[in-house]
This record gives sequence, C-alpha cells and structure tokens, in this order.
Amino acid sequence: MALVADLLADLGARYGSSGDDTPLSASDFDPPNGAFLVAFLDGEPVGCAGWRTNEGDADAAELKRMWTAPAGRRKGVAKAVLKAVEDSARAAGRKRVILETGDKQPEAIAFYEANGYERIPDFGYYKGEPGVRSFGRTL
Repeated sequence: MALVADLLADLGARYGSSGDDTPLSASDFDPPNGAFLVAFLDGEPVGCAGWRTNEGDADAAELKRMWTAPAGRRKGVAKAVLKAVEDSARAAGRKRVILETGDKQPEAIAFYEANGYERIPDFGYYKGEPGVRSFGRTL
C-alpha cells in the first residue's frame, strides 16, 4: 500500500492531479484474471506492479501501478518486476502486455522502450487525453 501511495503522490506532483483516476479495484488483480507483485530488497518492499485482464481485449494484460522506490532504483528491481509481470500474464494465457503512461514520465517511457515496448493506439481511461502514451509488447 505504501508503494502505491508513493506512486500516486509522484504522479500527482507531475500532473497536478490525484495521480491516477483510472477506475481500479484490488479484485482486478485476483488470479486468474490478474496479479499484483511486490519486490523486496533486504526485507523491505522496493517495487511493485500488477496486471489485470484488459476489458476490451481478453488476450491483453494491462500493466498497472508499476513503481520502484528510490531504494530500489539502479539495482535491476524495475526490470525484475516487469519480467515477473510478463511471466505471470503469459502463464495465465495472455498474449501481450499493454500500458498507459504519460509524457511527463520520460524515464518510464525510456524504460518501456528499452524493454521492447512499442507505441500502440491509445486505450483505456486516458484515451484521447493530451500527453497520454500507450505502449504494448507481445509476450
């Protein structure tokens, strides 16, 4: 919960909002239609991400709440969490991972591009909003 709160505070500071108004429930991450993963370093939670089955495309896992705390940065945590999400989604039968981010998160955009994600048509809650950037990757 603390990691997600930190993520939303960061997004709020960047975008001048609550962080992310996407309708989301903890049950969205219940297997087999999703999962939520937490990475630990020296016993402390330092990264998280979840995926849920995309409403418009049952073959797609939608990445949500990807975050690495400062203590986990530059240590491979984000890459490990992303791989774990992809592995979990693949094991649940999903064929691709999709996500929304924004133009005020250049480090996130660079990270996803470096990990094989490419721009896709915008989708979801922020579709059509200025600055939204949607990405996807075939698993």
